[in-house]
Amino acid sequence: MERLLNAMTILSILLMVTVLFSVRRSHIRVEYSVSWLGAAVLLLLISRSQATLNWMAMQLGLSDAPLALIILVFCIFLVVIYRLSVVISDLKDANIAMAQRVAILEFQIQNLNEKK
Repeated sequence: MERLLNAMTILSILLMVTVLFSVRRSHIRVEYSVSWLGAAVLLLLISRSQATLNWMAMQLGLSDAPLALIILVFCIFLVVIYRLSVVISDLKDANIAMAQRVAILEFQIQNLNEKK
């Protein structure tokens, strides 16, 4: 189990470093990086606290703490992906509304040009 916790620690640190470099190079916006950084910090805390992991396994009714860790990792990333899906949906709706406004403006400009 110690190997799994060490691997999870390394992966969470790598995730944090990757997100921070991506923010610095403007590959990802700050407001979207918060979810990933929060997930990485949460994974780091869980992977470094074996007592917390054992407690979570007991609460989930699991006899195996590594299985609880895997379930928690899945749940954390599921929440992050859901949040990003909501953001993408909002952006799509905003794009549709903007395209409609541009079409209306083009129509009005065309009508003005025809009246001249």
